[in-house]
Amino acid sequence: MMQRLTEKEGFAAFVLRMRTRGIGDQRLFSAIEATPRSIFVGGQPPEVAFGSRTVPIECGEVVESIDLQTGMIAALELEERHRVLEVGTGSGFTAAVMARLCARVLTVDRYRSLVENANARFAALGIGNVIARRADGRDGLPGEGSFDRIIAWAAFETFPRHFAERLASGGMMIAPVGPGDGIQTMVRLRKMGSRFEREDLANVRMQPLLEGVSAKL
Repeated sequence: MMQRLTEKEGFAAFVLRMRTRGIGDQRLFSAIEATPRSIFVGGQPPEVAFGSRTVPIECGEVVESIDLQTGMIAALELEERHRVLEVGTGSGFTAAVMARLCARVLTVDRYRSLVENANARFAALGIGNVIARRADGRDGLPGEGSFDRIIAWAAFETFPRHFAERLASGGMMIAPVGPGDGIQTMVRLRKMGSRFEREDLANVRMQPLLEGVSAKL
């Protein structure tokens, strides 16, 4: 039987796991602590909300484990001046956390319900520098100008090079790359002037990025 934890105990266990994996950014931990995870994961108990597995949410979707979410946010190396694009809003949790670490976050999702719910949660928490929008995230939102950081939570068959055009100089993108029905690699691409440096971060299994927006949900 799964042990029942308090919110404080769940968060403490999560921080300990992260520290053993070499992530010790107190600024990031403070941003997560200030963003009540339970309201983003349907009131799941702390042992689930702060567990190391995916968590089901609305529209038949899931959000990645807080371990993976934290690891990838840490890998973005966010600064207060940064403008961030997130592809795959999900519950809005990662966007809310990132908004506490940077200047502005634009997060997009194909599901109207997820976007509306995320915006309601941002408003309830008084986070004014993040907005969720219903959109097809595959094109990188060219009308929005450049971004310092881009992160995607759905898999591309090959690295989306057109996203590189959305990165500002010195920018960075993290996205899962690989077959939609298999294991993918979280890839970090840094824009260094006119060239790019690639680094493979972790193996993952994520849903493929689907075309268009949902017609019903």
